[in-house]
Amino acid sequence: MNTRIARVSGIEYVVPESILSNEMLASDFPEWSVEKIFSKTGISQRAIAAPGECASDLAVKACLKLFETGKAKPDSIDFIILCTQSPDYFLPATACIIQNRLGLPKACGAFDFNQGCSGFVYGLGIAKGLIESGQASNVLLVTAETYSKFINPGDKSVRTLFGDGAAAILVSAEYAVESGIDHFVYGTDGGGAQNLIVPAGGMRLPLSESSDLERVDESGNRRSDTNLYMNGPAIFEFTMNSVPALVDSVLVRAGLTLADVDVFAFHQANRFMLDSLRRRIRIPPEKFLMSFEKFGNTVSSTIPIALCEAEREGKLRRGQRIMTVGFGVGYSWAGCLLRW
Repeated sequence: MNTRIARVSGIEYVVPESILSNEMLASDFPEWSVEKIFSKTGISQRAIAAPGECASDLAVKACLKLFETGKAKPDSIDFIILCTQSPDYFLPATACIIQNRLGLPKACGAFDFNQGCSGFVYGLGIAKGLIESGQASNVLLVTAETYSKFINPGDKSVRTLFGDGAAAILVSAEYAVESGIDHFVYGTDGGGAQNLIVPAGGMRLPLSESSDLERVDESGNRRSDTNLYMNGPAIFEFTMNSVPALVDSVLVRAGLTLADVDVFAFHQANRFMLDSLRRRIRIPPEKFLMSFEKFGNTVSSTIPIALCEAEREGKLRRGQRIMTVGFGVGYSWAGCLLRW
C-alpha cells in the first residue's frame, strides 16, 4: 500500500570563486611543503568566500542552481530550512532573508538551525517530519557555511582543512510503498563542546578588546578568542569511538548488514580520518565516497557535495541504498539511510 513519504529529489551545490591552494598555504607556512599538506589532509585546494560574501549569498546561488534543473520552482516550495553556523546576523534568521531573495511564497515556513558537521542528516530528519506529518510537500533544505571568516590566517591547523560552500537539497512528498529516507540515529555529547569552538562573539563571551588578543600555541598556530579553535586529537578520538557504533546502530535499526548498503556518504572531514574510519568499519573502498580534494571540509555541505559529485561521475544509480553519516562539532553525530 502506498503511503506519503519524503524523498530526496534533487541536490545542487556551489562554492566561492576564490581558491586557496596548497601552494599558497606553503608560501604562508614554509615549514609545511605542498606535499606535506596534501599527505596530511588529502586536500589540494579550498574555495574561500570573498570579503562581504556571506552564507546567504552562497545559499541563494545553490538554490537558483537547483531551480535551473527544473526539478522545482520557487512557488512550489512551502518550507525552507537552513543549516549554518555562520549566519548573516544573530537575528533575523538567515532563512527568512533567503526566502525573500528567492521570491518564495510568503506562506512558506522558514528557520535556521545551528548544527555543523551532522547538520545534513539532521536536516533530512526535519524535512521528513514536516512532509510525512503533512505540514509541507516540498522542503528546501539548505546547508551553507563560511567558516573561513572564523579562521585566523596564522592558524595552519584549521586553515589547511576548511573551505566554504553551500548546497540546496529538495526533499519532496510522494506516495510509495517503500520509505525514501529512514532509520535515523542521533547522538550528542556536549562534554566535547570546547574542542571545536569559536569562543567569543556570543552572549557567553561578548566581543571585547581582550577577545581580539592573539596568542600563539605550542605548534606555532596564531589565533584569538574570535577565531575557530579545534583540538584535532580529541576530535579524532571522538570520531573513532562514535562513528563505528553509529553505523552499527543504523544497520540494526534497519535490519540490514554492511553488505546491504550500496554507498556510504560520510562527512568529508579529511583523508586521514576517513581512511581510518573506512578501515575500522571495513567498508569496501568502491562503496565509500571521497570528495574533498577540491573543496576541503565544508562542514554541513560535505555530504550533499559528495553525493552530487558522485552522481555526476556515474557512481550513483536510482534505487541504491545510501547511508549518510555526519559527525563533529557539538559533539554531535547522526546517520540515516536513503534511497537514491
